[in-house]
This record gives sequence, structure tokens and C-alpha cells, in this order.
Amino acid sequence: MTNRRDIIIDTDPGQDDAIAILLALASSELNVLGICAVAGNVPLPLTHSNIRKVCELAQKQHTKVYVGCEKPMKRNLFTAEYVHGETGLNGAQLPEPTMALQDQHAVDFIIETVLAQPDQSVTLCTLGPLTNIGQALTKAPQIAPRIKQIVMMGGGLFEGGNVTPAAEFNVYVDPDAASITFNAGIPMVVMPLDVTHKALTTSARIEALRSLGTKVGVAAAEWLDFFERFDEEKYGIEGGPLHDPNVIAYLLKPELYKGRHINVEIETDSPLTVGMTVADYWHVTDKPKNAVWITDVNADSFFELITERLAVFK
Repeated sequence: MTNRRDIIIDTDPGQDDAIAILLALASSELNVLGICAVAGNVPLPLTHSNIRKVCELAQKQHTKVYVGCEKPMKRNLFTAEYVHGETGLNGAQLPEPTMALQDQHAVDFIIETVLAQPDQSVTLCTLGPLTNIGQALTKAPQIAPRIKQIVMMGGGLFEGGNVTPAAEFNVYVDPDAASITFNAGIPMVVMPLDVTHKALTTSARIEALRSLGTKVGVAAAEWLDFFERFDEEKYGIEGGPLHDPNVIAYLLKPELYKGRHINVEIETDSPLTVGMTVADYWHVTDKPKNAVWITDVNADSFFELITERLAVFK
């Protein structure tokens, strides 16, 4: 396929990150140039280990995995073992990875790749805190106009936050990096809690993955069995939100989503609302529109896409 879309995945797995990675690796429309690890859901040694576990589960050992930043740009690391378990991938038992890490730092890989590839051909898919992206844009601001698009999971408006009343986890962990990214002039598509809370892992959707009968299908179902418990108890809903795969699904089938082009700014100072995505959804200011804010998804088709694509792994 000659018109494959070149992507870099930046991630902190996380069960939902793992399924997003599998969805990308299963999809012939996407060319995964590399996967970058960042500290977030769990510390960096676990996130790069988890990425490689997922690649090996998919028998994609030749995927290039790069180690990125171990802590936010200006703050101490805040992690989410209370959601994802102590490994970040609790729920499925996978062997320790044997595939090698790349020697190059993730930030340098992002910079070098964006500069080496054709202009506006690389899409950054961010599934965790934006530390690696913020550092890359700070170190080499000339990459910004060369990036085709950033599609990210993060933020919230109508759903509020999931770490504080105002802030979603990925933005809260490194709001400084998020602010740099949103202000870089790069076309952005945001998958906030407003849309991911509409993509719920019901028992029927999990069973569809389990019934694939493959190692990948069973692992995905076991991850979701574990992952959904926290949000089911927290929100009182059937199934937990499946956040990160929306980033990859958007690239594959954008018609599943609805959103609005708006201005988004990141609060970095206020003790009360640090990490808040201040989303001008109603256009009450004249600030320039810098992001497409997604608010709706065809959830049935989203889960059908995941199940259909993950079936390629035997």
C-alpha cells in the first residue's frame, strides 16, 4: 500500500494504550515509524517494557521502540497505578520482553524523523503526557510546521477532569508540555474525556474480543476486565471508558467522530485548576482556533473496528 500514513506513537502503557498500539500495528493504512515511551501511567522503565510486551504479543518484534523522558518538564511525576495496576498492564500475564530498545532518545528520534521525512507527512499520535513532544518542540522548534498533525488523547470539558475536578490525567501530569504543544501552531485533534466516556467497554464488547480465541484477543479482554473495574465503580456505569484507541481509530475512520474547531489553552499556574484544558467550545473569545475538539463517537462501530482489526493477529 503506497499511501500509508506515517505515524509516531508516543505512549505510557496502560491497558488502553496497549490496545491502541495493537490497533495501529494491525492496520495496513498506518506505517508505524516508531513507538516512544514516556513516563505517565507508570514510571518509564515499565512503560518501555510494556510497549515491547505488546509488540511481542503482536509478533511485531521489528517495531522500533525509543525511550523518552522519565519525568515532566518542570514537575514531579504523578502516576496512576491505582487505575492500571502496579505494572501498568495488570490483567493479562505476558512474558518479559526480549526485543531490543533503540539507542537514540525518543526526543531526538522525533526531531530527526520529522526533519528527514517529507514535509507535513508525519502524524504524532500521543496517548500519554506530552513531555516528549514538548521537549522536542523546545529543542527544535523548526519541526512544528513540518508535522502533519497531532492526534492526542487528553483533556476534558463537559466531563470535567478524572484526576482533579478540572484536569484529565495526561494533561495534568505535564501541563507545561501540553501548553507548548497546543501553542506550536500544529494542526491538532483532541480526544477528550467528553468523547472517550461514550466508548464504554460493555461485557458484550469485551466478549467479542475474547471470542477471537487468539492470544491477542484474550489478552485484550483480560486487560479490559481489569481496567474497567475502577471506572465502573467511580462513575457508576456499565463498562469503563476506552480512551486511547480513539486516537488510532480516528486516523482509520474519521467519519466515526464529530467535533468542533476551537481554541484550547492549558492552565499551568493555578493550584486549583492546574492541567485544565480551557476549551472555548462556544467561541466566547476571539482567540485563534488551534484544535479540533471531538465530542461524539459511534461507539458500536468503534468497538467493531477494534475487534475486526485485532482479528488479524493469529
